[in-house]
Amino acid sequence: MGAQIRLNTPATDLRDGPRWASLNQEVMKMTKTDKGSRADIYTKITERIVADLEKGVRPWVQPWRAGNASGRVTRPLRHNGQCYTGLNVLLLWSESMARGFTSPYWMTLRQANELGAKVRKGETGSTVIYASRFTKTEVDARGGEVERDIPFLKTYSVFSADQILGLPDHYYRQAEPVADPVERIEHADRFFDNTGAVIRHGGSKAFYSPASDHIQMPPFESFQDAASYVAVLGHEHIHWTADSRRVGRDLSRYGKDRSERAREELVAEIGAALLCADLGVVPELEPRPDHASYVESWLRVLEGDRKAIFQAAAHAQRAVAYLHDLQPQAKTEREAA
Repeated sequence: MGAQIRLNTPATDLRDGPRWASLNQEVMKMTKTDKGSRADIYTKITERIVADLEKGVRPWVQPWRAGNASGRVTRPLRHNGQCYTGLNVLLLWSESMARGFTSPYWMTLRQANELGAKVRKGETGSTVIYASRFTKTEVDARGGEVERDIPFLKTYSVFSADQILGLPDHYYRQAEPVADPVERIEHADRFFDNTGAVIRHGGSKAFYSPASDHIQMPPFESFQDAASYVAVLGHEHIHWTADSRRVGRDLSRYGKDRSERAREELVAEIGAALLCADLGVVPELEPRPDHASYVESWLRVLEGDRKAIFQAAAHAQRAVAYLHDLQPQAKTEREAA
């Protein structure tokens, strides 16, 4: 399970901004005319991600291709400072890059109004998704009542703080540049130490071994910089969370089924990108020889299953949340609560 992250793509690989902006317009138009068409939402978003992969662009590493050198990378934030999760992170990262937004904050029209602010005239919103389920009581063949969980998917529109006038100053304040990159990497090292994963160094490959439950990493000195090492280690930690004692993703078919391998690598790719954002690490990795084959396998999965990217993002979010829960401050917060 080799890490598959490359974040130093040349400028010619930048995603076509207007095309991604049109994704939100298409989805918004679609949900206005057919709010019950959950399948269309899956299809629209998946088609755009497939189009990116066909061009050799991976949407989940987009934030590091421009505009972030002067400050910390962050996840998109709600009006109350809470981080967006899952696929919404990818969607809002995409919008920020396509439309040149610098503020990490996003909010609905109503939330902006409640803060005494207003959206600039002529601005258009960006689409985020909300997935949940409700319980429905039905009558079975015997006349008895049974409860059934019904999943549903909704979309709604949010605006960047850059599109809104009159917000408090902190919504517009850009992140301060990181003065000491060594300190930032030390913070990342402590993060991984706190997970308790067994990490061995040696050889030329990075992978997670389910049989021995350990992460294998090449020597630190073999990486071009410390940030690249952290990014690969994050990728392998996402694989590490799959064990049944942790979040419990089934890897039993990973080595035999190419589609299952592709799905798990999607999870690890997205999870590593989220971790890098959370840790403030901006790696620049060289492409691996097997990158093209992974892209091809992702395309097959996404073209055959319009829900695959949604599921991968959800699995990645759970894995990252699990790793955060292993940190001492998380335990302290739980005890205080």
